[in-house]
Amino acid sequence: MREYKIVFTGTMGAGKTTAIAAISETPPVVTDVANNDASLAKAKTTVGLDFGQLTLDTGDRLRLFGTPGQARFDFMWRILAQNALGIIILVDNARPDPLADLDAYLTGFAEVLAHTPCTVGVGRMDTHTHPDLDAFSARLAAHGLVLPVLAVDVRRREEVALLIDTLLSQLESSITENET
Repeated sequence: MREYKIVFTGTMGAGKTTAIAAISETPPVVTDVANNDASLAKAKTTVGLDFGQLTLDTGDRLRLFGTPGQARFDFMWRILAQNALGIIILVDNARPDPLADLDAYLTGFAEVLAHTPCTVGVGRMDTHTHPDLDAFSARLAAHGLVLPVLAVDVRRREEVALLIDTLLSQLESSITENET
């Protein structure tokens, strides 16, 4: 059995803790404390990391880490991203400027994204349809990136699994390209 690390990142309230809880086969480890940021109606926020795990059909295990969303904890982003197989950026489309949120994470993980597959999941598109997925793709292109962008409800296990499958497909594709 091999073990791989996948990192979920995104703003506070983007759904990292919820996504990991939805897919983890073990009760997730969370480091939530009371939220003192009045700009978000959220009782708790992650200050260290979230952790869950998932065993694949091959027997290999995915170790799922969630970063804190607040920029003041960005030192944890770099620590958690070390040796990651891939990154999943979650964006909350109900926030005032979700494209700027995406920019922040693309910049914060720029070094990692230069050599690590990444998938972007956009939440709350059912109630907040703008910007649309094409706008997110255009913003990625402005950063010189072509990455999958999917609408996601992080409360739904099958949708979080699709994000992970999409990420793993990128990895398989890059391995195949390198072998030819």
